[in-house]
Amino acid sequence: MISDADLSDFIEKGFLRLEGAFPRDLAAECREIMWRDIDGEPDDPATWKSPVLRLGPYGQEPFRAAAGSPRLHAAFDVLVGEGRWAPIGGLGTFPVRFRSDQEPGDDGWHVDASFPGDDPADFTFYRVNVSSRGRWLLMLFLMSDVGEDDAPTRIRAGSHLDVAALLEPEREAGLPFIDLAERAVPATEHRPLALATGRAGDVYLCHPFLVHAAQPHRGLEPRFMAQPPLLPEPGQGPSLERPGGDHSPVETAIRRGLGR
Repeated sequence: MISDADLSDFIEKGFLRLEGAFPRDLAAECREIMWRDIDGEPDDPATWKSPVLRLGPYGQEPFRAAAGSPRLHAAFDVLVGEGRWAPIGGLGTFPVRFRSDQEPGDDGWHVDASFPGDDPADFTFYRVNVSSRGRWLLMLFLMSDVGEDDAPTRIRAGSHLDVAALLEPEREAGLPFIDLAERAVPATEHRPLALATGRAGDVYLCHPFLVHAAQPHRGLEPRFMAQPPLLPEPGQGPSLERPGGDHSPVETAIRRGLGR
C-alpha cells in the first residue's frame, strides 16, 4: 500500500496523500451531520455568513468509522510502528471554510504544538520539542472534494527538516508555538509550496514538524476538513535513539534534519 518511493517522499517532503483512505459515503454522512450545526444552507451561498466556522468536536459513528479505516491503520503502522500509536476515537473539531471576500484571520504559517507549557489552559504556549513529544503525525482528513480554489491547506514541502534543526538546541524543553512560528516561517521560505488538494475520503499524513497554513476560500463548495493528531500510546512516543536503529520514518526524518 505504501511503497518505498512513498516512504522516501514522506521523509524528504514531510507528507504523503493516502487516496481513498476511507469511503466517500462516510464523508457524505459526516457532512450531513455537520450541516445540522451550521446556520446556513448547503445550496445557498447567500446564507454563508463567515469565511470560516469551527465545529465539533465530533465523535459520532461515521466520524469514528473514518478514523478507524483499516487502510489508515496499516499506514500508521508503517509510518510510526505497530503498537506505538493510540487509536483515534473521533476526528475532533472541523474548520469549515466558505467562499468569501473576507480574510479568514487564521491563515498564518505555523507548526502545530503538541504538549503544554507552564499553564496547560493556555494553548498559545503549548510547545514542540525535537523528539516531537506527544504527537506522531498531523493528519488532514478531507471530508469534501478540495480543488486549488477551495482553501486547500498550504504546505512548505521539506520544512520539517528545517524545523528539526531549529528545535535541536532547545532539547527536551522545546519552544512555545508562537516562538517556533517566528523562527520557522523565515527559515522555511525557500521550501516549495504544495497544496493539500484531493477528493473526499483522502487523508494527508504529515510529519508533525511540517510548516503549513490555511488560506482564503475562492471556490464554490464549502470545504470540510478535520486535522486531528495521531497520538502515541503511553510510553511509545517518538524517540531519536532506538536500540538497533529501529527508527520509524517519522523519527528518521527528524534525524535527517539533524544531519544524522
